[in-house]
Amino acid sequence: MDAPPAKESCLPFVRIAGYLEAMQLNVPRIIEADIENGFLLLSDLGNEQYLGRLVQQPDQADSLYADAIDALLVIQRSGEAYQNTLPAYDEKLLSFEVSLFRDWLCGTRLQLNFSGDDESSWRACCKVLVDNALHQPQVFVHRDYHSRNLMVRDDANPGILDFQDAVEGPFTYDLVSLLKDCYVRWPADRVRQWALGYYRKLGDNTRAQIDEQRFMRYFELMGVQRQLKAAGIFCRLNHRDGKPGYLGDVPRTLEYIVEVGPRYEELGFLVRLIEERVLPAWGGAA
Repeated sequence: MDAPPAKESCLPFVRIAGYLEAMQLNVPRIIEADIENGFLLLSDLGNEQYLGRLVQQPDQADSLYADAIDALLVIQRSGEAYQNTLPAYDEKLLSFEVSLFRDWLCGTRLQLNFSGDDESSWRACCKVLVDNALHQPQVFVHRDYHSRNLMVRDDANPGILDFQDAVEGPFTYDLVSLLKDCYVRWPADRVRQWALGYYRKLGDNTRAQIDEQRFMRYFELMGVQRQLKAAGIFCRLNHRDGKPGYLGDVPRTLEYIVEVGPRYEELGFLVRLIEERVLPAWGGAA
């Protein structure tokens, strides 16, 4: 790993790698480290991402997701010992992430104008999403737990990468990153069954406090927050960083929001915005 210190520090990666290795998860082992110059020598987890295997052999999805969910439960259970050392996924950070959609996709990318009523409705939607995240049980969150950061391994599957931005945050965040992936999409009924499979593996005390209906609300609204964030980041990568490769993933990402919209009246403005203004304008955006 080459991480120039002027741009980023290796220390969070080293620290989180130590936590995850202590949990007996399959992460890159740090063989040598030159923190001052930003170099790490890491063990190799191979070349096959979950994404490639899922696309090429979709019949293995149940097995791959079962392994990923089991590893996630380890992160959340064993991570309790470390989570208070992590940055908080607080109201400020959650709100900033949602704003990326408003600023970079609606604003910079599509040049959409918001009326005063639009702004008020947008803020109301954001509050619903942020409150949903803050009211959930708070756990060790990988924060980018999806098919491009999970490696297929014969033993101790999956290999886990890109964990340096871990935070203490909502327990459904990593699950929704995994199951409502920006890069590969599955039928809604199948996603629901995988999500409920995770739910049934939670502790009795958690399930006694959070019934299935409440859990699915947490999960689905958490997905909307993440999908707004991701769509905004994809546009920012293009316009600020000159990396257009993720623009093709934006429609898939936004379709998740449209899919759950009918179940949440409080998101009506957002769904109408995406269906009536964002997606129709997307194809013609420069």
